[in-house]
Amino acid sequence: MPDSLSDRYADLLTGSYDCVDRIVLNAYFRMGHDPGGFRLWWRALTGSDETLENVYLMRMAGRFSRRIRGYAKAKGIPVVDCSAGERKHDIAEEYLAKTKVTQGLFLILVGRAQAPVWDVSANHHIERKKPMPYVNHYSFHILDPEWGHLTIKISGHPPFPAQVILNGHEYVACQARKAGISFTKEGNCFTHISDAAGLAKIADTLSGQRTIGRLSQACERWIYTTCLCFALDLEEQKRSRFHYQYSNYQVEYSRNLIFEIGGHMDQVFQALIDRSRVLLDLKTVKTILGYKHRPKYRKRKKKSSEWEVAVEKPAYDLTIFKLHCGKLTLKIYTKGERVLRIEAVVHNTQELRCGRSLEKFPQIVAQAKGILERFMDALSCINQCFIADRMLEQLPAPSQVGKTKVGGIDLNKPRMRRVVEAVIALSPSPGGFTASDLASQVRLFSQQNQSEYGPRRAAYDLKKLRGKTIVRRIGQTRRYEPIPKGLRAMAALVVLRNKAIKPLLAAAQELRPSRGAQNPRTLDTHYDTIRSAMQGVFQELGLAA
Repeated sequence: MPDSLSDRYADLLTGSYDCVDRIVLNAYFRMGHDPGGFRLWWRALTGSDETLENVYLMRMAGRFSRRIRGYAKAKGIPVVDCSAGERKHDIAEEYLAKTKVTQGLFLILVGRAQAPVWDVSANHHIERKKPMPYVNHYSFHILDPEWGHLTIKISGHPPFPAQVILNGHEYVACQARKAGISFTKEGNCFTHISDAAGLAKIADTLSGQRTIGRLSQACERWIYTTCLCFALDLEEQKRSRFHYQYSNYQVEYSRNLIFEIGGHMDQVFQALIDRSRVLLDLKTVKTILGYKHRPKYRKRKKKSSEWEVAVEKPAYDLTIFKLHCGKLTLKIYTKGERVLRIEAVVHNTQELRCGRSLEKFPQIVAQAKGILERFMDALSCINQCFIADRMLEQLPAPSQVGKTKVGGIDLNKPRMRRVVEAVIALSPSPGGFTASDLASQVRLFSQQNQSEYGPRRAAYDLKKLRGKTIVRRIGQTRRYEPIPKGLRAMAALVVLRNKAIKPLLAAAQELRPSRGAQNPRTLDTHYDTIRSAMQGVFQELGLAA
């Protein structure tokens, strides 16, 4: 279903598509993460407990490293030791552009990171090393026929926990080539598409139940024969019954709006930031300056049915609008000349509380999509706010919630204004907000302590908003969310008060004519025009100026 923000700018778009972006799966050998299970696995591997010592575990890690380097040297595969802080993805992209490998392993990166490691005492007692030590991790960069560039990162110490990192855009690109859809791809974004509807259908398949099997097949295709085989050969894997299970760790879901003219996209995005950054209490907006200007007119299409991949990285000004909500991140940024991307990032799927097993992947994607659409709807309400005359007249009147009678809403009082501003700032929160969240946000605005404004006062103010059908309770929980109509009304009242009424009243009281802005914008010109007209209105009405 299209969201209200996409609907508003539909006339400026040539198409749009939703896509699961980055996918990170945890691969783990369940038995090996339990002391008793690890002992049983070791017995199956070696035949007894006699060699269950730290020395043998370290030797196994050393053998893993030597085998990898020996194999890579024999096959001409580069092995790069990375220092802390290096972006491994950028290194891999550089080697990917030069490699002649069309399928299989083309690069191995080595870096240090924390991983669970067993410590065996003299009497063969097993426990985890604390704190969790830093050990070598080996990132196998592989070209897969179905998923394109994927990465398997595995620890060199038993029980060899691993992560499988895939990208949904790579999968869609592989499937689009097979379907004969031509496109231009910059990084992980499609900027020109010959059949936008066809590509959108392919991207939608990633949200279905069949994706579970596709992800499992991609993992099983490489993890044993290309990665784990350096620690345990196939016969040892079979004898010890070593088998990975998979769970979802990170998921990114994006909506990509393709504008017809790059200049229109830039104007829309900058206006969206200007109108919402204060209301959403956004601390910083990050801008990376480039050296290209977005085209004001659409370029002519080349008559070619071949797909192409842009080698050059985008060099346009990049503005990133980002909101953090615990282990979830919501952001909007531009990609290439004409694509505006809205993205929901689930850094840890445990935050969604719907299970983490691979079988839960469709539910996780559905929740990420819901979070994204909620964010876009909130932005649309703030971007195009409105309040009806009837609601404006009824706000000060008392109302009733259940059997409780509550007072009206008077925005002339600082407390209620702060509450309304706090509700607007919390409106994009993925799972709604509690009275405690509202109290914390109000205290942030007012610099009050908890005794002056706590959860109990916030709960009463929420009842007032519920009585005016501005906020509603989410199911039977103690969490709340603004209703779109109410959010538009609150945003309109705040904007009118802060951006129209206060500046005009302040300007009308000036005894001396102001010099005006040194670098006036269009908004400054409108303010000057209204200010001159309002001074005449005040004189006619007999208001002090």
